[in-house]
This record gives sequence, structure tokens and C-alpha cells, in this order.
Amino acid sequence: MLHTVGAVLAVSLATLNYQNEALWCCFSLPSLCWYYAPALGFLMFAVGLNSSEKDFLEAFKRPAVIFSGYIGQFVVKPLLGFLFGTIAVTVFGLPTTAGAGIMLTSCVSGAQLSNYATFLTDPQMAPISIVMTSLSTASATFVTPLLSLLLIGKRLPVDVKGMMTSIMQIVVAPIATGLLLNRLAPRVCKAIRPFLPPLSVFVTSLCVGAPLAININAVMSPFGLTIFLLVIMFHLSAFIAGYVSGFIFHSAPDAKAVQRTLSYETGMQSSLLGLALANRFFEDPVVGVPPAISTVIMSLMGFSLVMLWNKKKE
Repeated sequence: MLHTVGAVLAVSLATLNYQNEALWCCFSLPSLCWYYAPALGFLMFAVGLNSSEKDFLEAFKRPAVIFSGYIGQFVVKPLLGFLFGTIAVTVFGLPTTAGAGIMLTSCVSGAQLSNYATFLTDPQMAPISIVMTSLSTASATFVTPLLSLLLIGKRLPVDVKGMMTSIMQIVVAPIATGLLLNRLAPRVCKAIRPFLPPLSVFVTSLCVGAPLAININAVMSPFGLTIFLLVIMFHLSAFIAGYVSGFIFHSAPDAKAVQRTLSYETGMQSSLLGLALANRFFEDPVVGVPPAISTVIMSLMGFSLVMLWNKKKE
């Protein structure tokens, strides 16, 4: 519940930034950008600190679950993106670029925040979630441009070296550090763990609030409200689709945990990558509005599910 409250607080603070720019001038675009990656890295470190090497070895013993997460990310979600992007143009009369922005958002890889959401709900499933996200991120170097070409009709070059470097810095290195510290200094880990929950709440609020503050002008654009509603429906459909797809594992002893993990993996994606691609490869700024809104919506929905599912388990 605290993580959801932190996320909501972040949105409120980001909105205040729009209303009173003088008060928040210190949180300009460059200052907001630099701490997003370290913030995600800290969350991955927390996951590693509470895991072991055995957990990750066990994750690879469930290829069917991992493959289902990949299908959700790069098949189910792009189909939903195409559907809602088409609805945006044909039903609501939005510019073609707005529909392209929704489709672009659906073509990117999984979000690292999905790993943390899984960890908060089902800690034993966190390694599987991390493997899912890492696999989708690594293959996004060729899958994202291909999907973008198929859905939007525009080729999007992706910085392969830069993306792989980001994976190492944001995911692999922090988790490895946490695992290593857990093995070599268990007493230190025991002393650190009580401080992780409140720090994680603060860091989560940064991860949600920063993208909104950066892109608040795009969100408040003339098409912002309609795109906002469409993005909500897009993510809601993705979360539900991921959960429903998990029914194929109904005979597994941890069937519900698998369903929740697949829901997070399908419902959350690296919208910041979509935003970066939109800003770099499209001249019309409207293309960047859906991924900017998506960054906030998928985070709020994801951590709302964390609160809901944890409450049901009580």
C-alpha cells in the first residue's frame, strides 16, 4: 500500500511542478533525467539483496512461463497497441501521429518496474520476472524496430550498444551486487533490510513522478485527455490479458503467482524507451504524448495491483 501512496504522491508533486515552475525550477529536465536510472538500479539492488543465486537458476527451469511472458510483451501487447491506436484515429478522430504513438508504446520491451512489482507481490517469482524483462530488453534491439515497421510503417533505428549498456547498469550490475553482498556479508544485509521498504517507497515515487514532470506539457496538450483515457484502456487490457493467459498454468502449485507475474510483465513496458524513440525519430511531438502518459499509468496501475493482491493474501 505504501508504494501506491508514494506513486500517487509523485503524480501530485509532478502536477504541482506544472502549476508552479518557479518553485520546482531545480527539477529541470536534466536534473530529473539523471536519477531515473540510478533509482531503478536501487530497486534491482533491493531485489538482489533479498534473493539468492539458486532462485535465478530455478527460474531457467521454467521456460514455458518465461516464453509466455515474452509472447505477452511482444505479441499480445503490440496487437492491443494496434487496436487502440486505430481506435484513436478512426473513432476519436485524433491525428495519425497520436495513434502511431500508442502503437510505438506497445512495441518496446518490458519495464524493470515490473520486476519490483512482482517482488513485492510474489518474491519467489522475482527472478523469473527479471529473466523475462532481460530477454525482452535484449531482443528489443531488433524486435522493436521490426514491430514499429509493421504497425506504424516507419523504421526506427535502435542504439544496440547503448541499450545493452543500460541493461548491465540498471539490471544486471545492481542485482549481482545485491546477491554478492547477501553471500559475503549477511550481517550487513540484515542491518540494511529494515531501511529498504521506506527507501523503496521514495525511489518508486521518483520513478513515477519524474517522467510525468518532464513531459507534463505533452500530457496537458489538446489531445492529452483523450489519449490519457485510451492509454488507460490499453494498459488495463494488457494487465487483464496477461493475467488471463496465465490460466494455462492452472495446474502449477503457484498458479496464481504465475498469473500475477504475467500480468505485470504484459501490462508494464519501458515507456521511456518509447518516448526516447518518439522524440528522436518523429518530428511531430504528438507521437511522444502516449509514451509519456504510459510511463505514469502503467506504474500507478502496477503498484495498485500490488496493493490489491497483497491485501487479498492477508
